[in-house]
Amino acid sequence: MGFKQINALGAKREPFLFISDFKAKNVEVIPLSELEKYDIEFAINENYSFKEHPHALRLDAVEYEIYKKKFEYVLEKIRAGETYLLNLTQETSIQTALTLKEMFTLANAHYKLRYKDEFICFSPEKFVQIKENTIATFPMKGTIDASVKNAKQKILSDEKEMAEHVMIVDLLRNDLSIVAKGVKVEKFRYITQIEAGEKKLLQVSSEISGSLASNWQASLGDILEALLPAGSISGTPKKSTLDIIEDIEGYERGYFSGVFGVFDGESFDSGVMIRFIEKKGDRLVYKSGGGITLDSDAASEYQELQDKIYLP
Repeated sequence: MGFKQINALGAKREPFLFISDFKAKNVEVIPLSELEKYDIEFAINENYSFKEHPHALRLDAVEYEIYKKKFEYVLEKIRAGETYLLNLTQETSIQTALTLKEMFTLANAHYKLRYKDEFICFSPEKFVQIKENTIATFPMKGTIDASVKNAKQKILSDEKEMAEHVMIVDLLRNDLSIVAKGVKVEKFRYITQIEAGEKKLLQVSSEISGSLASNWQASLGDILEALLPAGSISGTPKKSTLDIIEDIEGYERGYFSGVFGVFDGESFDSGVMIRFIEKKGDRLVYKSGGGITLDSDAASEYQELQDKIYLP
């Protein structure tokens, strides 16, 4: 069913929750009228009230040398012209006294999802938002510790970060053009502040929009299928980059870096499932990463991978 079910529910203007794994192979669609039958919680709130809480994650990071070998493999592929930008992610074992349900309740985020006792995400990143006949996407690419002196100026003037962001904006502009007309960049490289555990991060985003047909609800599944996997957490060009990710990451992303969203009968909002904790047997893993370009530095990217491991 999956995407066809989304088309059918959209045509009837029936509200639903949509959850897709990274590869868009496992797609779950649940009418909101039936959600109470499932052990699933979600929250989408752009204006949530920030709640203070203890940050109780202890991590056992992947060894730097292991990460560096994968990083250097990605650089080889970039030099060979097989990719220009690749989002390299890894899983990190974490320890906490909190349950997934407790962490879901505590977390501060625009997009939160708890899927049974299997995984949670608390994401700051939109995927696509559709209001009236306008579709918009908001790629988030570029991160810096807000405590760094002149952090905003540094991240915006960094040539590597600029190149990475431009590539993602170009990719997503092209992706939107598959499903929409009049696609344009509304805002380019604006800063948002993210509460990242005991520190604050500045993240760089852009806004890209286009126009859909007036009956877009009846083809919402087709729209989502055309746009997945999300470009901001895969890379460009998308197809060859996905093949490299499959070769080098060494683990299954599963639902990490997939997408979840809600159709309320009139509009649609969705987030990329980053900031992600998954239960694997008797242990917890936190999946995180960052974009790699030819100008990337292994030590900096390794640090960014760990900076993104927090309970917001």
